[in-house]
Amino acid sequence: MKKHVMDLSVTENTSLNANYFLLKLTSAQKLPDMLPGQFVEIKVEGSPNTFLRRPISINNYIAETNELWLLVQKVGDGTRTLGKLQAGDTLNLVFPLGNSFTTPENASKSVVLVGGGVGTAPMLFWGKYLKERGITPNFLLGARSEADLLQLDEFRKYGNVYTTTEDGSHGEKGYVTQHSILQNQQFDHIYTCGPKPMMVAVAKYAKAKDISCEVSLENTMACGFGVCLCCVENTVNGHVCVCTEGPVFNIKDLQWQI
Repeated sequence: MKKHVMDLSVTENTSLNANYFLLKLTSAQKLPDMLPGQFVEIKVEGSPNTFLRRPISINNYIAETNELWLLVQKVGDGTRTLGKLQAGDTLNLVFPLGNSFTTPENASKSVVLVGGGVGTAPMLFWGKYLKERGITPNFLLGARSEADLLQLDEFRKYGNVYTTTEDGSHGEKGYVTQHSILQNQQFDHIYTCGPKPMMVAVAKYAKAKDISCEVSLENTMACGFGVCLCCVENTVNGHVCVCTEGPVFNIKDLQWQI
């Protein structure tokens, strides 16, 4: 898929809580096609300590309105600077980058999309994509508390939503891998993104149940072109760059101890 370097305009920048905000972007030109699981690299202006672009998952792409959504967590100077953008400001993006999730061949298959923290971001676009192809996804979203569960109304538009919180303030108390639907329902495919310990736990569950499982890795990706080698992951095919060979991998291809 061809990569583009474009200046996009901010149409909205909405604070979702103290740590997350949602950027909505558009362009006078038609945005290129994008696939769930892909990401963008953002050039951050006005942040002297931010030298490299910041990789952000595509949260949603709406072709009809020519919109691109990015769910961003404030983790440093660069992302805090992005959080101060206002409608009308301009961002320079390289996109779309990376591969995408694999769509089940049979629409009757049962799928669950497991997201934790900012790892819920690509699951919204992926769930919408599946729904448009006749597959109603199950979303299993985990967070520390209710305040950290994001975009629930958006997720409910496309599938069944289940939640866990560590403090029990929303959904079932505990981690996503402890949710009862993983014990009581049969799934054909699992897709997950979030903190690595969470993804490893999901991968262990999938392997034990012999369920197909894809993970979207969040390794540091400074360039997006496989040049800086910041994001190397050990796989059955040797060390590969997550930004060019991923970020989505089947767990069978990773050298994880599961």
